[in-house]
Parts: sequence; C-alpha cells; structure tokens
Amino acid sequence: MSMKEHGHQSEGGPVLAVENLSVEFWVGEQWAAAAKHISYDLMPGEVLAIVGESGSGKSTSSMAIMGLLPKNARVHGSAKYAGRELIGASDAVQRSVRGEGIAAIFQEPMTALNPVYTIGFQISEVLLTHRPGMTRKQAKERALEMLTLVEMPDPPKAYNSYPHQLSGGQRQRAMIAQSIALDPRVLIADEPTTALDVTVQAEILDLLRNLHQKLDSAIILITHDMGVVADMADDVMVMKDGDVVEYGAAEKIFSNAEHPYTRALMASVPHLGLGTASYEAASTRDDATAALVLDDVSIDYPKRGRVPAFRAVADASLTIEPGEVLGLVGESGSGKTTIARAVVGLIPIAEGQLRVAGQEMVGVDAKQLRAVRRKIGIVFQDPGSSLNPRWPIGQSIGEPLELAGHNKGEISGRVEELLDMVELPRDFRNRYPHELSGGQRQRIGIARALALDPTVLVADEPTSALDVSVQARVLELLQQIQKEKQFATLFVTHDLAVVDMLADRIAVMQHGKIVEQGTKEQILRNPQDPYTQRLIAAVPVPDPAEQRQRREARAALLAEQKR
Repeated sequence: MSMKEHGHQSEGGPVLAVENLSVEFWVGEQWAAAAKHISYDLMPGEVLAIVGESGSGKSTSSMAIMGLLPKNARVHGSAKYAGRELIGASDAVQRSVRGEGIAAIFQEPMTALNPVYTIGFQISEVLLTHRPGMTRKQAKERALEMLTLVEMPDPPKAYNSYPHQLSGGQRQRAMIAQSIALDPRVLIADEPTTALDVTVQAEILDLLRNLHQKLDSAIILITHDMGVVADMADDVMVMKDGDVVEYGAAEKIFSNAEHPYTRALMASVPHLGLGTASYEAASTRDDATAALVLDDVSIDYPKRGRVPAFRAVADASLTIEPGEVLGLVGESGSGKTTIARAVVGLIPIAEGQLRVAGQEMVGVDAKQLRAVRRKIGIVFQDPGSSLNPRWPIGQSIGEPLELAGHNKGEISGRVEELLDMVELPRDFRNRYPHELSGGQRQRIGIARALALDPTVLVADEPTSALDVSVQARVLELLQQIQKEKQFATLFVTHDLAVVDMLADRIAVMQHGKIVEQGTKEQILRNPQDPYTQRLIAAVPVPDPAEQRQRREARAALLAEQKR
C-alpha cells in the first residue's frame, strides 16, 4: 500500500519514495529475508513511525536506504530520494545524499559518537567534509548554532567536551545537532529515546517536534514504544517478521487497528492510568510482621581511582508487607538499584537498619548473613548476562538449592516444579541460555529467584530489555506467581506504566533520596512532590488524543514550576 492510497498526498511529490524494498542476509549457506516488499511515500514535513518488535526488519529496511548495511546483505527494489535512486547507487552518490539529504539519529549516541574527539570537532568535521568552501571558523560558528538549536545547556562548554563528559540526554542532543547540521530533508531516528529516562525522553521528543517544524524535515521514526508513536507520528507502519502487516494514519491505527498482530501489540502496551486499584490502602504498617524494613538507610560508594567517595542513598526508609508489591521508581542515578543491591547484600550499608523477615542484615556475621540471604530472591535486568552460558538451564535453576544443601533428587523435582511455575516445558532443563529467547531467559531468571521460596523478591528492571508483548507476558506471569506465593516484592523500574499495572505502593527516588511514597492511587493520581509531578507528566501514553492533552498539561506544569 502506498501513502497515496490512504489519502496523504502533497504538492511536489514525496521526498522519499520506497517501492518493493527487500533485504536479505547471507547466513550460513543461504539467503535469509530480513525485510520483504516494503513500499511507502514519505512527504515533506511528515512523520512516519515504523513499529515492530526485535527482528521485525524495521531498522534493517531503513539502514538499507542509506547504504549502511554490512557486506553480507543484498537489497532489491527501489528507494528514490528527491527522484534519485539510492539502491545500487555508487558510493559517491550515497555519500552526497547522506548528511545533506538523509541523516540518521542512532539509538546509542555513545557508540555513534567518536570517543577520542570533542563534540565540536565531530560536528565541524561533517560540515567541512560536505561544504568544501567553508572555513574552520565558519564551521565552529555553525556547530555552536546547532548546539544552541538542540537546546544544549552551555553550548560552548559542550563544544569542547568529549562524549563521556556529557549525560545521556546531552549526548543524544549532540548527535541530533550533528545530524541536522546540513539541514537534511529526511531524518531517520532509530529508537532515539530508548536508552533515556522518561523526563529526558519527553525533552528529546519536544526537541524533535520543534526541529521538524522549524526545518520542515520529514522523519522516519523507528521505535517499539507506542507512547512515542502516539506523541509524534502522522502515519504508522507495523512490521512483523520482515513483512508490513498494517499501514495507515496514526489516529486510525490507534483507534481501529485491523490486523490481529497490531491489535495484540496495542493490547500489550502498559498504559499509565489504566492500572487497577491496590488491594488495600495498607495504612497500618507493622514492622514486626513486615517482610522488608529499611530504616534511615544510607549507602556510600568508596573512592575509586580519581572518582571521589560519595553518598548514593541518604536516609531511605521503606516497609514492605508479605504479599505486597512496592514499586521503587526514579531516573538513572537516583539510587534505586543501589537500594536493591543493598537489600540483596551486595553492597554494605553505611548507616541505618535493614531487616528481612525480622532478621537484621547489618552488623551480623557471615553465617547469619547467609541464612538471611536465602530468604531473598533477585531477578536481574538482563537475563542473558545473569545466566552461566556454559550451564544447562536445569543447573542454573538448581544452583541455589545445591548451595542450600539439598540432595540431587530434591533438586531435580524442584527444578521441574519451577519450570511448571514459569510455564516452560520441563525438557528446557537440558537446554543452554543461548538456545532460548529473551522472554524465556527471563522466565528462567524468575524460576531461579524463586527456587528457595523467598520471603522477599527483588526485581531490578526485569522487563526493560524485552519486547512489549514479551514484557506483558512476563509481567502477567510474575503477578500470577506473586499472588499465589504471597512473597513481598521490591520492584525497581523507571517505567511508571508498568508500576501502575503491578504495584500496590510506590516510592519515588531523586538524587539518592525518597521524595515521596504512598499507595499507587496517591502517587500516580495525586502526586504532591514537584519531581513526581514532572515524572508522571513526562510519560507518553499510547493514545494520540490523550497524548496531545498530556503534552499541553506537561507544558503548563513546567511553566508553572519555573515561576
């Protein structure tokens, strides 16, 4: 289907016309299709979102247009930029179009920017390469102008900084400044906000929207985040296993998706505001019966090399009752993972008290600490790196039981029970981690964490590395097991929509301090702290009309808080 067929026509024709584009990779001894028969027309000033899960072909098809695929790829079909064919074009033609015609903003700025050159040098180099008549002085002026345009705090300082000296959001701004330096007519933004905190993501999306209006660039937005799509897109193309399964205006796709896969994708997106009410307000908190108690806990990181010692968490107090889920939310560097690691006993506590099932964890000997640790299970963020690649799955799940002194017969029976619990076939015990998908590996992580029937489960961003439909299934499973087993859960995340779905109570962290805590209803529907208000306002929701209202409300809130 082309853009013309669903009514998006513009004078002067498309800036990018893609027709029947297919990409294959030589794998082993055969060609494997990564993207099949993709066609669309991109009009000037339009935002097309290409959405789909890992392996759907959304990035591959866009990189093919720019000639940025590896040597083992071959491309068929046509992609015309302003009437010039790019598929099969010479390197000289590709280079002349890259940067000035079509520019890319990549997912991870740290790998896209060169670590040994300053930001200013890298932006200037793009200008000097493409504009032979330009002087170094003019290039510097233009680079500073670009850094100002992307709202970089202190552009002259950023110009002289190296990538590692900037925060994630600042690096992303620097990369956008480099991408737009030559006023491209098409911007390909490949997951431009995936690695960013929610408030920084909102700022980068505002920035892309403003630039798009100022420069009238067309944007291809590659993402799996339906909230971002609702915030930005005019049209949406949904991909699955290399095929385009649905394509149309954003409003239509969100309100009336036709393909079952699109509907399933929409249904699995956590939506802030649609969480169910907590099972109880839990107003009476009894430290004697609590599964986990933190009382004025402070945690320090010692001096390392040139990095001075610093206090990562200050005076944190939390209580989680058996059967309760506490969502610990905050942005990168807020201290939430530090608290999770301290609860598990991986980091010592500088001040305060920490009790698990009534047993003190501070100031006890190694034997007592081992006994307490058996009551705690942990699910890590990246299931791939937390499983031993040389061990079959059964051995990974059984390891906690073996360390606790169980015999082989008991371990074997318990491993089968645990595989049943996380809804995986029992014969998976003989497989290795690399033979499993990300969602299956995370289920194994959950099974291992529950091997010793813990009193407290610590889940540290357990679904952030997963596709949205896989995330939904893993979260449902976790919720189901938690209701059945009634362990207390400390759920660490930056995703407020996930917390809305799972948590009974929420604690919000900023700069090492808990700024606000209460029931889910208090925190998400009636936040008191200005930081919590900003955090909630920044979350995009998968509904274009609601997202427009939220964006206006956020702008009003920020203006009010600045006053």
